Amino acid sequence: MDLKGEVQVIGSDVRANESDAYNSGTNLRVMAGASFNLVEDVRANLMFQYANAWGNAPLADQGFGTNGRTAQNYLDDVKLAEANVVLSNLFDCFELTIGRQFYGDENSAVMYFGPNHYNAERYGLANSLDAVKFTYSDDAKAFTVLAGRVVTNTNPADVTPAPAVLTDDAAIYGADFKLNLTEALKWQVYGYDLRNVAYATIDADGNVVNAADENAGFYGTKLAFAPEAFTVSAEYARNFAGDRLVKEHKDTGYMVKADAALNLEAFTPRFAFVYSANEFNAFGNYMPGLLVGNRVDVFKAYEGNGLRLFNVGVDYNYGKWTFALDGYSFQDRYASHAATLEADLTAKYAHNEYVELFAGVGYAKYGTEEKVEIGQDNTKGQIGMLLKF
Repeated sequence: MDLKGEVQVIGSDVRANESDAYNSGTNLRVMAGASFNLVEDVRANLMFQYANAWGNAPLADQGFGTNGRTAQNYLDDVKLAEANVVLSNLFDCFELTIGRQFYGDENSAVMYFGPNHYNAERYGLANSLDAVKFTYSDDAKAFTVLAGRVVTNTNPADVTPAPAVLTDDAAIYGADFKLNLTEALKWQVYGYDLRNVAYATIDADGNVVNAADENAGFYGTKLAFAPEAFTVSAEYARNFAGDRLVKEHKDTGYMVKADAALNLEAFTPRFAFVYSANEFNAFGNYMPGLLVGNRVDVFKAYEGNGLRLFNVGVDYNYGKWTFALDGYSFQDRYASHAATLEADLTAKYAHNEYVELFAGVGYAKYGTEEKVEIGQDNTKGQIGMLLKF
């Protein structure tokens, strides 16, 4: 048996005219569980989670504060994050995972279910899938098919905007194929169909309309080239929705994302460009910067006008320290308004292989669109600890 889990604490403060646009305070999430062998080639995973803001009553006991609560009061707020069994060497070459599970890459712009980190605005409970996942992999390729239902856990402070409004019978089906063309060149193709999911859309009068489609999802491809000296990648993903699979509405949403980094020993200069159209919908975890990209889903920041984003940054590693300096430019895809500019400085300190301290400061100078909603420019500071075991 292997015990596993993590503790994340983030304290943040934002100076803003509209302070409710951001979260200020100290937030906690605890995840704890175990992984253990049941019989030969069968392993079980179990994980529970708890989240709360310091000084606030947890969900099951709103209005009574944090003092004098019983153990049962706290247990009522513990949620089941993972509960699955994994069958290895199935038919000598496959792996089958059945039950509640995390899925995807935390850095993905299109698909991730699991805990996020270093983010004071989306600090809460992790979402997961009740699913069956079937995987084949070797040194050259990996193929995954997935079928299940989405498990959405509400953030305690209700500050995380959901990428979609899920109906009671919402289901997800998908496939992901990864191929190592060479040692440095990798190619990925994926597609996901979300049944009975109501994405938030805006009608002609500016009202939010949640119109459910029988099928709604996205498909895409990614190419990454990573020799020792540098890394470059490009990804394209496109929505579909309608009464049959891969049918598109008028003005279907899509997304293009390009990244590049140069490896110069201690220094790593970076560049990113993101372009989207018509409120691209997915289940990604792309949250650029400390302010703008964490406050809202960046692909919906300008409603149907899409997104044009530039990011230039550099990382510096010094012993146990990692520093990052980033600059961002946010506009709609037509560049029809003055850009919102953001500058961030973050630092991470690896106390040991299990414990990391982190901090960051950011400043956002809002352009035309955000000025109307937010008001004055924002300054943000955050500090935190991440412990994994």
